[in-house]
Amino acid sequence: MTLTAERVDTVVHALRRVLRDDQILTSKTDRYNRARVPAPFPVHRWAERLPDLAVLPESTEDVAAVVRIANELLVPVVPRDGGTGLTDGAVPLRGGIVVDVKRMNAIHEIDPVNRTCTVGTGISMLKLNEQLAKHGLIYPDDPASYPCSLVGGRIGTSGWSLIGARYGHTRDLVLSFDHVLPTGEVMHVGDGVGQKITKSSSGYQLKHLFMGHQGTLGIATRATLKLFPKPEAELSPFWAFDNYDDAYACVGDLARAGVATFAGAVLFDEHKVAYLRRDDEAYIPQPSDVRALVCAVMYGYEDEVRPAGKRLLRIAQSHGARYLGDEISEGDWAARHDRYATPLHGRTGNGQVVPMSWHCEDAAINYTHLPAVTREWHDIVAGLRRQSDVFDDWGMFAYTSSDNGTDWLTEIDVGIWEQQLDDRAWALWVQAKRDLAAVSLKYHGSISACHGSCREGEVDLVPDELGRGFQVMLDLKRALDPRNIMNPGKYHLDRAYS
Repeated sequence: MTLTAERVDTVVHALRRVLRDDQILTSKTDRYNRARVPAPFPVHRWAERLPDLAVLPESTEDVAAVVRIANELLVPVVPRDGGTGLTDGAVPLRGGIVVDVKRMNAIHEIDPVNRTCTVGTGISMLKLNEQLAKHGLIYPDDPASYPCSLVGGRIGTSGWSLIGARYGHTRDLVLSFDHVLPTGEVMHVGDGVGQKITKSSSGYQLKHLFMGHQGTLGIATRATLKLFPKPEAELSPFWAFDNYDDAYACVGDLARAGVATFAGAVLFDEHKVAYLRRDDEAYIPQPSDVRALVCAVMYGYEDEVRPAGKRLLRIAQSHGARYLGDEISEGDWAARHDRYATPLHGRTGNGQVVPMSWHCEDAAINYTHLPAVTREWHDIVAGLRRQSDVFDDWGMFAYTSSDNGTDWLTEIDVGIWEQQLDDRAWALWVQAKRDLAAVSLKYHGSISACHGSCREGEVDLVPDELGRGFQVMLDLKRALDPRNIMNPGKYHLDRAYS
């Protein structure tokens, strides 16, 4: 708890003027439940990241009223949507008020003619698509955390979608949204004044500024989203290779094939195949001679997908790929969301099975640099393993970010024995994160393609990546949040007030 008991009482008293008692949560259980994200953190330090209280707003007006009170009383505010993020955007570093938006989950409008819907940002993509299916539509924002991440969190992180090469990512799919600024003022963010406009040249393009800020510039409360016809057909072939180089060449050609129904392609390296082979709850085991895997995904109408699939199958065959069959291909692709809560299959250096938590570091890397980054990242994790049994290398994958294969979401998954994560091991991990980020910049990539880069470790290199742009971030933060109440401590933005 950062605030004194007396200050908490003052804040609660002020909040009762605008919220009901059941919308104000002060118990230890309620606070602990809103202090954690999936990324591992030393168990003995969990109490450092507790909010002083949490609130459950039900409207934009509720959120604005809470933020105005917090701004007046100089109390930190931390937005929390699904809490599935991996870089501490929803973690309170300075206590204060966690604004949990889960009750703002209404579908306000479905417009099948203009193919848009307007929703509260507390709704998940899973629940939204259950309703859209009745209209033959989908909202195709498809992260690994699809069943549990919320629209507001996707806006706050500018999320990456597994099928973004076909439909675009969150930044493309969110047309506009209502946004509460750190002062409690409400603004509408989008292209022009309309909710459903996809392109405007009126003034500065502000939408992207208020996406991906990890809650440091306010809270999105109501969003209008771009919809598509529900696909008539899906094809998700998996191919096996006996070496990484052939798989790498194949996945590049698949991404550059120019197939209109192409939704993405992914390359799994040998470390990842070895991990997935033992992760039998989420994966169909592969033959022992498989050293790399490639998956491609297509969506569209039946008469589009079938010939496109034949084209990709021919490309894969030309690289010596072995098609793994319909059962494995369909099963593996269907399990893509299960791996967000991956089973505990960690191994220490001597092969002992221990209960490790999953974490992944991500970057945006150009195709030509994938082999070098893969080698250097594995070397960094190997160095970690030599120093501590707390860590395990769970392999890497590279996934298309666009429909022409230019840049790839590149991730290394690391098992971390969280119960044994002491201060020494945590320091090793933080340094490894810096080293991983440095490799990304060395090869002219970005530190993060999807998760954000505001966690201890990689955040230290953000000023290096952005250069003069980081100073612009500081200027914007100081102008929009003059009292530094919105998610303080993130992205080194406190420098704006020094």
